[in-house]
Order: sequence, then C-alpha cells, then structure tokens
Amino acid sequence: MYPYYESDWSILPPEHNRRYSPGLTINNIKQVINETIETNILRKPSPTRLRELIRQIRAARTAAEERAVVNTECAYIRSTFRETDCIWKCRNMAKLLYIHMLGYPAHFGQMEALKLAASSKYTDKRIGYLGAMLLLDERQDVHVLLTNCLKNDLNSSTQFIVGTALCTLAAIASPEMARDLSHEIERLIASSNAFLRKKAILCAFRMVRRVPELMEEYIPKCSHFLNDKNHGILISTITLVTEMCEQSPVVLNYFKSSIPTLVRTLKTLIVSGYSPEHVVNGVSDPFLQVKILRLLRILGHGDSDQSEIMNDVLAQVATNTETNKNAGNAILYETVLTIMNVESENSLRVLAVNILGRFLLNSDKNIRYVGLLTLVRTVQRDMTAVQRHRITILECLSDSDSSIQKCAMELSFTLVNSQNIETIVRELLKYLETADAEMKGVCSSRIVLAAEMYSPSIHWHLDVLLKVLTISGNNIRDDVIASTIQLISNSPPKEQTYISGKMWKSITNMNHLENRQPLVQVAVWTLGEYSEAGCFDENELIDHYRQLLWAPQLSITTKQYILVSLAKISLRMEHCTANIQNIINAFRVHLNIDLQQRAVEFNQLFTSHNHLRAALLEKMPIMKISELTTSEYNSDFVGSTDAASASASSPSEESTPQKQVSNQDILLDLLGDSFGSSSPTSNTTTTPSPLQQSTPNGPSANNADILDLLGLGGGDQSGSFMATVNPLPSGRLGSPTEYSATTIHVYSQDNIDIRFIVKREGNHAVVTAKTTNNSLNMLEKFMLQIAVPKAFTIQMMVPSSTVMLPGESVVQDINVVRTNQTASSPLRMKVRFSYDIGNYSVMEQADVNDFPPDLFI
Repeated sequence: MYPYYESDWSILPPEHNRRYSPGLTINNIKQVINETIETNILRKPSPTRLRELIRQIRAARTAAEERAVVNTECAYIRSTFRETDCIWKCRNMAKLLYIHMLGYPAHFGQMEALKLAASSKYTDKRIGYLGAMLLLDERQDVHVLLTNCLKNDLNSSTQFIVGTALCTLAAIASPEMARDLSHEIERLIASSNAFLRKKAILCAFRMVRRVPELMEEYIPKCSHFLNDKNHGILISTITLVTEMCEQSPVVLNYFKSSIPTLVRTLKTLIVSGYSPEHVVNGVSDPFLQVKILRLLRILGHGDSDQSEIMNDVLAQVATNTETNKNAGNAILYETVLTIMNVESENSLRVLAVNILGRFLLNSDKNIRYVGLLTLVRTVQRDMTAVQRHRITILECLSDSDSSIQKCAMELSFTLVNSQNIETIVRELLKYLETADAEMKGVCSSRIVLAAEMYSPSIHWHLDVLLKVLTISGNNIRDDVIASTIQLISNSPPKEQTYISGKMWKSITNMNHLENRQPLVQVAVWTLGEYSEAGCFDENELIDHYRQLLWAPQLSITTKQYILVSLAKISLRMEHCTANIQNIINAFRVHLNIDLQQRAVEFNQLFTSHNHLRAALLEKMPIMKISELTTSEYNSDFVGSTDAASASASSPSEESTPQKQVSNQDILLDLLGDSFGSSSPTSNTTTTPSPLQQSTPNGPSANNADILDLLGLGGGDQSGSFMATVNPLPSGRLGSPTEYSATTIHVYSQDNIDIRFIVKREGNHAVVTAKTTNNSLNMLEKFMLQIAVPKAFTIQMMVPSSTVMLPGESVVQDINVVRTNQTASSPLRMKVRFSYDIGNYSVMEQADVNDFPPDLFI
C-alpha cells in the first residue's frame, strides 16, 4: 500500500475523500509531535543546571566575571518567567534562589514563587514555598496573596504539603497573617499525626513571638504535651513554653506547676536515657536536656521554693555528665547558667564555678572562651568561689586568642581586691605589653581605677602609673594622665622627689618618645612643679627641654605642656632664666597660634610683668580627688555591698576631704553637656580628672535655670529631677501587695528592646528593666542610667549581666520610693543606656511618662 501525498488527492473520487483514513491521522499526529519537539527542545535547549551554574560562578576569577555570569543567567530566567508553557520553572527558580543567596537582586521572582506555591504538584509547591521564604517577608505586600494558598494547603490531606505550609507560615508570617491562620494552627496542634503536631507547635512558637496575645490559645494544650512520650513533640513544646514564659509573667506562674514533670523527665534522661536513637557521643539526648535546663532556669528565677525542687536534679546533671565530649560540655554550660540564675544552694553554686574552672583548663579555645564569658556574667553571685580560680584566669591573659585575653582581662578586674591587687596588676601589666592598641587604652584606664581603689601604698601606686604610661604609649586615655597628675599632686614630698627622678630618667632618651607622648606630658608637668626636689643637672635639663620643643615628632599638645613647665622651672633655676627666656622667645613666631600666644605671654612675664611671674607661676594647689564610689566604677571591681568599705580604704581619699557634687551635676551628666552650657547661672563644678563621677550626697543648688530649659522648673521641688545611680545588693524591699504588674515599652529600635515591668510592693514600686538583644552580635559593657523627679528616689540593683549574647536579655530591678508625699506630680523617668558592639560604642536616651497613675496611691 502506497502512502498518500497531498498532490494525489485530486485524482481520487469524491466518495473516497469522505472515507476515514487511519494512515492519514497517524501522520498528522507524527507531524505535530515533531513540530513540538523541534520548537521546545531542539530550538530551545534545556537551561543550565544549578550544579553547572555554581561551577561557572566559582570558576570566575574576578568580580566582573562573576557579575557577567549572574547577569546572563538572570536575563535568561527573566525571559522564561514570561512564558506560560515553560517546563523548567523549578530549575530556574532554584538557580534564582542561589543567585539571591549570593547577594544579587532576585525580586523579580516573587510572583513566580507564588505561582509555583499554588501549583497542584508537590515538587512545584516545595520550590515555590522555598522561594517565598527567601524572597518574601512581612514587609512585602505581595506576601498577603500567599495567605489563601497557605490556608488551602494547611487543610490538605497530604502531610508533607501541610508540613511545608507550616514551615513557610512560621518563616514569613506577619501579625495579620498569624491572626488569620491561628485557628488552623490550633487545629493542627490537636492532630493525631505526630509529624504535623510537632511542626504546628513550632509554628505556634514563631507566631507567639510575633503576636504575643495568641499564646492564650496554646497554654492548656502545652501543659498536656509536656507529658508526651514523643521526642519531637516534647522538645517543641518546651520551646513554645519557654517563649511564652519569657513573654508573660502570668504564663510563667501558670507553668511553675509543671516543674516536677520537667525534673522527672530530666532525671530519666540522666539515669536511663530517653531513647537510644537520640544518644549523641554517649550523652543521652543533649538537645532535650538543654531545652529543659533553659526552661527550669526561667521558672526558678527568684523563687526559692521552686528552686528547691530542682536542686537535686541539677546536682545530678553537674556530677554525672562527661566533659570529654562537646555534647556534655553544652549540657554543663546550661547547668551552670541554671544554677546561677535560680535560688540555688551555696554548695551548688560552688560546684557550678568549679565546672567553669574546668572549662578554663580545656584545650579547646571555644570552651575556654565560654567558661570565661560565663564567669564574667555570673561572678557577682559567688565572688569567693571564683577567687579560687584566679591563677587560672590570669594565665588566660597570655593566651594567643585575643577574645580569650579580653574576657580574662574583664574577669581579672572584677576579682581585684586589697589582698590580690599587686598580683593581678603585675599580670595585667604583662598583658598590656602585648595587647593591641584598642585594648591598651581600655586596660590602662581600668588598671588606674583599680590602683586608686586598692593601692597598698602611694609608692607602689606611682610605680604602677609610670609603668602604665611607659607601656601603653600613645594609646592611653586622657583620664590616665589626669589621674597620674592628681596622685602626684596629693603625694608626700618624699614621693614627689622619688617620682620626679623616675620621670626624668624616663624621658632622657629621645628614642621612641614620639610613641610615648602622654608620658612626656606627665613627666614635664612633674618636673615643672617639683624640679627643685630632684637631683638634676640644670644645664642638661634645659638643653633636653630645647630638644623636646624642637622635636618635629612631638605633638602640639605635648609642646604646650613643655612650654608651661619650662616657664615654671625658671622660678627655681634663676641663673638659667636668660637661657629659658631665649628658648621661649623663639616660639613667638611659631606657626601654631597657641604656642605663639603662650610664648608671647610668657615673654611679657619675663620683661614687663616680671613682678607677677612668681605669683602666676607658683606651684599648683593640691588637687582634691572626688569620691569614686559610683555604680559604673564599683561594678568593675567589687560587689555593691562592699562599695562603701572599698571607697573608705582608698589611700588617696584619706589624705583629702571628700567633695560633694550637686544632683544637678548628675542630671547634666545624664542628659549631656549641652544643657549645662546653656545656663549662665549653673554651678556645675569641673574637676581636674575626667575619671571623676558623682553620687548624690546633698541637696541640689541653683538648678532652676537648668530645669526651666528642660520644661521641669517653675519653682516646684517635685518638678525637678534627681538622679541616683548607686547600685545596691540584689533583692527587693518590703512585702508584695496585691497589684497587677504593668508592662511599659520603653525602647524598641536597632534590634534593642527595653521593657519596664512595673508593680507595687509595700510602700514602694519595683520597676524591672528587661533589655533584650535581638541582633546577631554580642553587646558588651551594657549600662543603664535613670533620672527621676526630685519627689522620688531610686535604688538600682545590680544588673544580671553587662554582656548580652544574641537573643539574650539583661534584667535589672529599680526600687522607686516617693519621698515627698505632698507632691502630686506623677512618676517620670529619663532613661539613658549605653553598650559596645564590636568596635563601636552606642548611647541612646528615652523618656518614660506613662507609669500607672495609681502606682503610689
């Protein structure tokens, strides 16, 4: 049988044209298939695979080559998204997500991700939801279109589709989406499918974090799930309960009844294990143990009765967990934090500190760092136990890791007291020699503060300051210069003679003086004041001063010190006056206007006003050292209960009377210097040392003008502000009365969240300041300062820590008492807080004016 051709149809009879032809139909089908293959496959080759794209990008030798590869691929992907019949959508979306992970813009794939998520195929839906999680967030309006798709998939009969939808909802849910789909989550939490129940609980955890009021729907079910035998459900439930307890004190009290259940579960893990498949390196289910310990830490904080229930199991965990594996170290770390944060027994706290001491002896640097960081955060709970590990801590100062050195330095300063000051400072000076420039400035200032607090003698104190000036060089802070000058001014004549000789020897060698200019400044000041006390060759001294003044490597500030010192020396070396005058006259034509002015004025003292020279250039009076017992000072070295005794033991304070600073000065320090400079009647006292800080020891004076600028004046005493920043021992005053706690949102920016939990206890109010670090970086040196109206006084307790890891919080109690019962002004607070993040210091301020009006009724 011959095939039919189009040209043959004309010779066939009409009745043949109307007959059915199977061969003709098959040929037409073949033609359609061939055209489809040619159009979609032969003419349009398959796109590059994801693996091949990764290989091409990694092979790029320059950033320009990488951008060229990415731009070419993005252009191709964008063109395929416009087609409706493309069969490579999943592959193109996977490549686009990889490009997005590299940091290139991929926003044009948002709608395509939604289309794939709405597909009926699970393979398309999976990549679509993945794209939605990466390309969308709650700030994008297009994510609202995903709500209906999620709702449909949450009701799917396929558990994998439901699980994928739950993961997506947890990742990108906005508050509105969370409220719309909360009933679906509540239904899935009660599901009999353990896989879906676990994912629904974890999704509820993320939704509660975004919308805290939704937690009421999950509380009853969580109490039941804490007894569940399924590992996934139990660990996810503990995660949800921990978040709810951190969010609400009411929920915290509700779940305290579950402590025996948690203790029983933890004891089972220690003795027999939860299940063999969850054993990690011989440790029974470390993830579940860590979760339980974290929840116990929250439930037992500040509650001695509940802490008593968990004491035994905490001791078992601390003694039975092996330390030769990383999983065991993780459990011990959480155990230590729990012991230190609950009201545990003294023996248990000693055990916790000993565990941290073993961490310091570990060969793993990460474990040593964790041990030091934990000791820094918990040292105030048991100072005596930490002191036993002082030698090990000081050895960490010589570690090759800079992070370990930094933590060891922080901890060393915390351990300083009058008995170990010499040992610790000796080790810190060795560390100072090898520290980087930034840490030299911090460490030197802290050494000076510690020496002022616990110096055994003035002679030793002067030696330490000279070594600090020599080692730190130009990296030293100005407060060290001021403190050294203050100490020399207050020293006996014998010590002034001693230090003058040491200072002269330290600057006789011109080598490296350009790197030790603070030392030169202090040395020439000392020689200018007490040069007659030293055994110096006068001509050699004057010649050396001439070399210093004309040394190009010395700064203008250093030369200012030298000129003033040279003028003062002329009073005690009369036969060298002409030589000194010639040196000074040479600077009357100096390019620097300040040096030129000083030289001209000193020349007038040598010529026209010579009769005034002795009076104007006489010795400076003894500088009074103000008291240094402030919260920021004492928190570095002693517990708050020892602040008064530590201040009294300072030898520098014994020799001079204390100087009272008005409350106005503290307020000006809290609010900034701009207020003080605006008031002509301000009686702000300036002291020689930038170190000096003040505490309120007397009534404020002449502060009406300052307070008028702040809008707080008007002559009413209750309207003026008073700041008290003296931390007291942790604890609360009075007995609690029936008063519901109120939460006030103080500050929520830059990933820092500050909340005040306010409640009344007896005749005073307790404001619990909770600061949470929501960033991905560690915050250090956190400090909170408060100012209140003068009708109130505050007592700031010791904060739980000054270091916040990502996701952690610092809690600090503030007791507020109304001292003026006749005043009707409400409670207001000015809040200032500061912290260090990386190499930057941050300081912010906020006002709190919405305290409950019935707080002091």
